[in-house]
Amino acid sequence: MEKYNPKSLKELQQQKALRNVNIEQKEKMSKLTKLALWITEHVGTMGFFLIIFTWTACWLGWNTLAPASWRFDPFPAFVLWLFLSNMIQIFLMPLIMIGQNLQSAHAEARADADFDINTKAEQEIETILMHLENQNELILKILHQLEKK
Repeated sequence: MEKYNPKSLKELQQQKALRNVNIEQKEKMSKLTKLALWITEHVGTMGFFLIIFTWTACWLGWNTLAPASWRFDPFPAFVLWLFLSNMIQIFLMPLIMIGQNLQSAHAEARADADFDINTKAEQEIETILMHLENQNELILKILHQLEKK
């Protein structure tokens, strides 16, 4: 059986330092990228839904129930509202997709960092186990020598 030479504590400590992927990702982002990510994070919330719902209800209510001279988009047209809602969708969809791609890249970088940490932890555990095994062998040798005396 080949004898395994475990790494010393010094060797383990000299391994490459672990990195903070969250900081790395933030440093790489441009202002436009940060804006796209901010929009992605905030558009998918109940608060945003409630704002859009309230705005729609007010728009439709005003243009249906207000005096005819005050309506700016009277029933049944609602053309301006349809145009605005389509514009919102046209602009938000690519921004959401960009944000999701950024979040995916960040998740992948975190997974890579986790793999590095797990690999390092595995090496440290192996080293500890080998040291324990060597200590057991030494203790057994000492016991056998004591028994002979």
